[in-house]
Amino acid sequence: MRLAIVSDIHGNLTALEAVAADIARRRVDRVVHGGDLVLIGARPAEVFDRIGELDWPGIVGNTDELLWRPDEFHTQLEVAPKLEPLLRVLFEEYAPATADRLGPVRLGALGQLLATSRIGKLCLVHASPSSLWRAPMPSASDDELLRTYGEVEVPTVVYGHIHRPFVRNLGALTVANAGSVGLPWDGDPRASYLLIDDGEP
Repeated sequence: MRLAIVSDIHGNLTALEAVAADIARRRVDRVVHGGDLVLIGARPAEVFDRIGELDWPGIVGNTDELLWRPDEFHTQLEVAPKLEPLLRVLFEEYAPATADRLGPVRLGALGQLLATSRIGKLCLVHASPSSLWRAPMPSASDDELLRTYGEVEVPTVVYGHIHRPFVRNLGALTVANAGSVGLPWDGDPRASYLLIDDGEP
């Protein structure tokens, strides 16, 4: 089976369409999204609707959740006070504009997304099993990855959130990041997603 994990679209419809076309060419059997669908980009409603048309199920991301949890601003500010300028932009500028464009029906549907998805022997989370906001970077040690994802008790864990794709084999556990469709932060401006062929990312 060929599985695709598509994450962190962030309202970028152009990038989503490029990924959807590439997935169609590669004859993927199943597609699941890893959250952060709509916030930041210019076309949040169109991205949400296109995901529905494509019938790609998925999980919730931190920038999805903040749309209906504005109180999360204070929690995140306590944890990461140096990120206050970014948090203010996300919560005070992007979130109201995005929520307005989405409308109550789409917001309600986003609010129904779960935090994890099990697909056979794979577990998909947005950032980590315990947080939508905190995740290891590609430079993390093997020990940090094992501490973060080892208790999930599956052979493969996939996450998004950090917008930097990688695959790391840790023996009994493989950890992979799908990168970002709409907002890559790895120095490559192209949209990124993860292919898994017969369990191998």
